[in-house]
Amino acid sequence: MEDSVTLKKELDPKKPATNINSFLADMPNIICMSHLRWDFVFQRPQHLLTRFAQHTNLYYFEEPLFYDGAQPRLDVTTREGGNINIVVAHLPNGLTPQESDAKQIELIDQFLAEHNLGRFIFWYYTPMALEITRHLQPELTVFDCMDELSAFKGAPPRLRELEAEMFKKADLVFTGGQSIYESKKNQHPDVYAFPSSIDKAHFAQGREALVEPADQANIPHPRFGFYGVVDERFDIELLRSMAALRPDWHFVIIGPVVKIDPADLPAAENIHYLGGKNYKELPIYLGGWDVALLPFARNESTKYISPTKTPEYLAAGKPVVSTSITDVIRPYGELGLVHIADTPEDFVAAIEKALAQREDAEWKAKTDEFLSGISWDITWQNMVGLMQIAVTEKKSAS
Repeated sequence: MEDSVTLKKELDPKKPATNINSFLADMPNIICMSHLRWDFVFQRPQHLLTRFAQHTNLYYFEEPLFYDGAQPRLDVTTREGGNINIVVAHLPNGLTPQESDAKQIELIDQFLAEHNLGRFIFWYYTPMALEITRHLQPELTVFDCMDELSAFKGAPPRLRELEAEMFKKADLVFTGGQSIYESKKNQHPDVYAFPSSIDKAHFAQGREALVEPADQANIPHPRFGFYGVVDERFDIELLRSMAALRPDWHFVIIGPVVKIDPADLPAAENIHYLGGKNYKELPIYLGGWDVALLPFARNESTKYISPTKTPEYLAAGKPVVSTSITDVIRPYGELGLVHIADTPEDFVAAIEKALAQREDAEWKAKTDEFLSGISWDITWQNMVGLMQIAVTEKKSAS
């Protein structure tokens, strides 16, 4: 399988492949501005940024915490030996947006001076952070456009305007999948698609005979599972209908409930909500399922998603059934690796086919061949190569 860069955008022949070792040896600090909490769910940002932290210091700025009586400050905690620094502003309630931005600018400027961060690369996940960082001068600006954030529930009204500014400011734009790449490719001269990847060795543990966690061990089979954030992207009505259609089937839902009322979730004896689990635990739970599910709603918030779960489920050797999410259909559905269905009746029928697929050696071999071409290491290395080229070009142009 070709790598994700050449699959989605042909590299300029004037930009030859580079040896990234020299670039990594002199890697500037990475300052990431993110809308996601580092400890919330281990996903794309953590996979990529932990790899940078093996070569330089990572400063991961989360969104502020507001509460009564807060003394304005930046709170810093470290992870994994100290190279990963999680930075959170603490601010008092009652500030206007302008006052909040001004205070954060002051805190960030002071932080950069105190930590002698003269050389750094900006890595953005949210354009909203431009309000507090546009005055700074990084060596390189990367926008990893992971999702269409403006389509999410509660998105700030200014998000689209700030994203337009981000496209003007960024040196490189990476996208989290093919469909969002197609929607952004004409907005910047250097946009590259990097779809969801996997840590194959980690999820391959799901193929082994593992001791089941206590909260899942007594759930009867057949078991059908999902892990991830349960929010407006999750089709709760599809789950409700399937559970009613097949009361002898058991549905395991793992993950935090966000932006929807837990009381709205379907309640039935064959639906089991086990809450959030850490990344290390996921293969153990996944290994105990008969089929893995991607029951995403089809709405604006899912139009451009590229679920990391798709290759992770497959790496664990599990048949997968998904709703018709574009970046699951292409390539997984088209290659016959994942079943696609939308109505409750069709989804149930697809699960029955998937159950029969568990011992299909041909399907497993085809899946493993596909997965052999993707990994977070490959994705990260391709990104670093493009960053090295961009830095070189900036220096030669200055």
